[in-house]
Amino acid sequence: MSRFALFLATTATIVVTGPAAAQSMQGMNMPGMTMPAKQPAAKAKPSAKSKRAPAHRATPAKRSTAPMDGMKGMDHSAMPGMQLPPSGQQPAQGAPQPMQGMDHSAMPGMSMPAGQQGHDMNGMSGMNGMAMPGMAQTGTALPAGDAPAPAPPMDHYADRMFAPAEMAKARSDMMFEQGGQPFHQVMFNLAEYQARQGRDGYRWDGEAWFGGDINRLWLKSEGEGAFREGIESAEVQALYSRAVGPYFNLQGGVRQDLGPSPKRTYATVGFEGLAPYMFEVEGALFLSTKGDLLGRLEGYYDQRITQRLVLQPRVEFNLAAQDVRENGIGRGLTDAELGLRLRYEIRRQFAPYVGVSYLAQTGRTADFTRAQGKDPTTTSFVAGVRVWF
Repeated sequence: MSRFALFLATTATIVVTGPAAAQSMQGMNMPGMTMPAKQPAAKAKPSAKSKRAPAHRATPAKRSTAPMDGMKGMDHSAMPGMQLPPSGQQPAQGAPQPMQGMDHSAMPGMSMPAGQQGHDMNGMSGMNGMAMPGMAQTGTALPAGDAPAPAPPMDHYADRMFAPAEMAKARSDMMFEQGGQPFHQVMFNLAEYQARQGRDGYRWDGEAWFGGDINRLWLKSEGEGAFREGIESAEVQALYSRAVGPYFNLQGGVRQDLGPSPKRTYATVGFEGLAPYMFEVEGALFLSTKGDLLGRLEGYYDQRITQRLVLQPRVEFNLAAQDVRENGIGRGLTDAELGLRLRYEIRRQFAPYVGVSYLAQTGRTADFTRAQGKDPTTTSFVAGVRVWF
């Protein structure tokens, strides 16, 4: 019976004292702090109806200087660097409150700049210059140094994982497949019948090339003639072309004249390419074996009206540095041609067209033509086909 009575007494004691022990945590003493005794209940404030300040004597509310409720009675004297007023004394009006006059210089790991001990915790202005242990310095806080810059990245990152020789061969094969292999094209920009006053004729202007994106071999030919009278003028050029930019090629080679007029051979240098706003332009200088210097400049523009209908204005100028009487050429601008052709692209490679062409000789060239009893100006209605493959 004595053991049973002792068990009942122990159980009753635990049940009664358990809630009280849980509530006593509010005032428990922790190392370095002393919790206050139970505060007396606050007195009830008089109601607004019983005491109301006159409107003309109202004053703004003062900022509370009382310490935080959770910090009441806490003994901060045991914390290093804490400076509090003596026990039983309240801080004076306007005096720094607890946690505001804390001296962080005495806290472990805190390094405060001179003159900033006792900084204001509310503004945190004293945090500038604080050095925290274990915190890495980055950005502009890094100290000045003369360490060398890191090595630049490699152009071909795959060379780090694979043999450089094999990767070089793979890149060469890729470049060849994506434009390095040779191509070719044959195109007749003009192949037409000309209906003109006096006698009808024909005209051609074509070119062919073979090569890659940089180096090419070009063959060019152009001429005109009259039916039942044969070829009036014709020429063939063999040129080497080298790309000098994304849109232009520099060309050089030889030109050979054909036809009934005196046959001459010329050294040729010129250019061909795509000018801004999609103008196809071509220019060349010709120096003959006799010392004659000639020049040519031509261009055209393809204006799409629909996906198949294209209007092409064309202009060509020929020049000479001196008179070449045996060829009927005078010094200066020898002739100018203006043309307008409208083509319909049945396929991109095959497009019939119709149009009009106006040719006018000028200066001494026109005088040589009149001396032969011919008209120096010619207007032709043309019909032909533009083809390439």
